[in-house]
Amino acid sequence: MRFDLAENRFVETDVAADAWAVIGADRSLRWSELAAEADAWCESARAHGFAADVPVILRGHKEASFFVAMAGALLLGAPFVPLDTIYPDERMRRIADELGATMYYDASAERFAAFRTNGEAAAKVGVPPESTTATPLRETGLAYVLFTSGTTGTPKGVQIGRESVQALVDWMSADFALGTAPVFLNQAPFSFDLSMYEVFGTLALGGTIVLASRTLCSQGAALLDTLATHQVTTWVSTPSFAQQQLLNPQFSEQGLKSLRTFLFCGEVLPAALSRQLRQRFPAARIINTYGPTEATVATTWIVVDDAVLAEHPRLPIGRAKRDSQVFIDDGELCIAGPHVMRGYLNRDDLNATRMFTHDGRRAFRTGDLGSVDAQGLLFCHGRIDDQVKVGGYRIELLEIDAALRALPGVPAAAAVPLRRPDGSVARIVAFVETGDDATHLPAHLHDWKARLAARLPSYMIPSELLGCRVLPVSVNFKIDRTQLAQDYRDAHLKS
Repeated sequence: MRFDLAENRFVETDVAADAWAVIGADRSLRWSELAAEADAWCESARAHGFAADVPVILRGHKEASFFVAMAGALLLGAPFVPLDTIYPDERMRRIADELGATMYYDASAERFAAFRTNGEAAAKVGVPPESTTATPLRETGLAYVLFTSGTTGTPKGVQIGRESVQALVDWMSADFALGTAPVFLNQAPFSFDLSMYEVFGTLALGGTIVLASRTLCSQGAALLDTLATHQVTTWVSTPSFAQQQLLNPQFSEQGLKSLRTFLFCGEVLPAALSRQLRQRFPAARIINTYGPTEATVATTWIVVDDAVLAEHPRLPIGRAKRDSQVFIDDGELCIAGPHVMRGYLNRDDLNATRMFTHDGRRAFRTGDLGSVDAQGLLFCHGRIDDQVKVGGYRIELLEIDAALRALPGVPAAAAVPLRRPDGSVARIVAFVETGDDATHLPAHLHDWKARLAARLPSYMIPSELLGCRVLPVSVNFKIDRTQLAQDYRDAHLKS
């Protein structure tokens, strides 16, 4: 049994209907149960005013009902907007405002709820349809809208069409060699586009998704026991999450006997990690993929085997996926194909600078520096702008700056990435102007973390906040984050 994205319905309903579809943090569902619950969710959504092309916010973590809601939204033709509970209410409010949404689905409570007039989540349940406002998006036929960090302080919505999702699963089916009914580890939050590999891979390929909650992931041995019990075949995560598991000897071919594919995206894949995985899992395939949220999870790929490791100290991001193009324009990686987004929601200004047409197809300027070697292999060399990645999450430093400036008595502030030798970001610290030479913070900023937590998800909150008299600027009068990072390192060397 599986979900046909082209026909927009569950098909082959007499094939393995009793096989597991979802292993949730709270309960598990077989394929027949998933189909029945998705149909029921769809009817409930209609009763609350939702319809085709009307976006529906889904709020939760790793509940089976979250997956049901995504399948139900696809049945309804309503683009789903997944928001993990890691997002604070303030961020959810801004996203709701962008969408014009008055209601959302609470996956943990398995019910629809209304927003209060100020956009906060309310406890209202069973609001009659006539009291809701169902506003379709200008773009029709979208599968989902994912919100990423924005330079203005407001998250920006990436609109992904159903044709883009179809291109994703066609690629996975044709090239990833995942086998029949693959069993996916789903560790990334649903608000992180990496998780769409598992969501649509499970639905389209008739597989199983094992939803690993943050609590389970923090319990290394319990996580691996769960994956072994459910015979996970496909590990999907950022490289850093796999790196953490190497501390556990159970993370090996002997501990995870069914595992045959590592599928990575979201971060640079270190060659050293790949070598360790080749030693632990000699029979498993390691697939390294690259791509921004705007290109439906990923757009390049390479199988990292011993030959690739021997030839490349720094791993390439591979070659373009089928039916797409990746090319370099003035040093910038650009992507063209049916998997490119339909544009940012309500951001014609950004669309004018980032979207264009190439050979008659949608194309996107990634903002990533890139190159191609004589063999046609692509490499990514970091960002052109102030965007960084931490733990696979895409973060605009300017959004953190905006939240810092909203703190009381802060005239200027800057978020500063601290990088490892390979260029990846280990963590983010922040500086605020104090007007004096003291590096300690003013007393009124004692609760800075709690204040930031009301606006930003936890992965965007700096690990430290430091004071400085005046923020240094570069020759073009931009805040000099490189100098601040050096000042931080120098201060810690002296101490």
